[in-house]
Amino acid sequence: MGAYSQARPVNGITNQPDASYTTWSAYNSTRKSHPDIKIVPGLNSKKVAEKRNITYCTLGERSLQLDAFYPAGKTKTKRTAIVIIHGGGWRSGNRTQHHPLAQHLAARGYVCFTPAYRLSTEALYPAAIYDLKSVLRWVVQHAAGYHIDTAKISVLGFSAGGQLAAFLGTTTGVPEFEGATCNGNQPAPVHAVVDIDGTLSFTHRETGEGDDSKRISAGTYWFGYSKKDSIALWEEASPLAHAGPHTAPTLFINSTVARMHAGRDDYIKILGRHGIYSEVKTFENAPHSFCLFDPWFQPTVNYIDEFLKRALNKL
Repeated sequence: MGAYSQARPVNGITNQPDASYTTWSAYNSTRKSHPDIKIVPGLNSKKVAEKRNITYCTLGERSLQLDAFYPAGKTKTKRTAIVIIHGGGWRSGNRTQHHPLAQHLAARGYVCFTPAYRLSTEALYPAAIYDLKSVLRWVVQHAAGYHIDTAKISVLGFSAGGQLAAFLGTTTGVPEFEGATCNGNQPAPVHAVVDIDGTLSFTHRETGEGDDSKRISAGTYWFGYSKKDSIALWEEASPLAHAGPHTAPTLFINSTVARMHAGRDDYIKILGRHGIYSEVKTFENAPHSFCLFDPWFQPTVNYIDEFLKRALNKL
């Protein structure tokens, strides 16, 4: 990557977790405008088995972990895998926020993984990309144990996680983004993407990311540079910049907060030129964190299930 060469001036690395974005904090904020919302509880079902705190990569003394949720019981059927990436502005958030989503999808026959990845309090871009590529390689290596079809591996992300999911889906096999940190050096496969309110571009005219006038923006913390100091770096991290003939089929599930899906329509045009399948589902008047709450949660699960069946059956 040649987008930067000098030392990064923004010191956002604290090595302390940032707990500013949680399901509870999102609930308290969102219920002011949507008083009828409800936090989705975990699913207690005999149909779903789970394993938690599995180490997928060790970096020095740092252990990166994921949780697995999958259909209970023996089977010979190979299943679609879904890596579910949490949001939080590349700085906050936690993998446990999407345990209910992973559980509900597992109850429908999917094998779901919710990984932690290094946030901007700990490491700057592209560390999160490298971590998530390592997750995908780990999934391939452990496919037999979870009865995973390695031709049907998907990534799903919300908010910052949506941007990361789209980035993974546009850069399969691109050497500078594979980051062979853990689990070998083969490309990390992605066969479908679900982007839930994640930006497609940090530099698009529709973006709201990068305004440091009142406080340092999430993007500036993640990149270590403001947009004006290294726009090339911000462009490099934009999925839109890499969309092309090898991009995975993509589902966009969006709120009506337009800046959260900046660049989406241009991205879809590129997919269309290459005959790549895509869908858009929009919840009118929905807040950004809609996927964490009822009444939007169950329709979100339905959209994901229906899309993956259509998209992956086209392969």
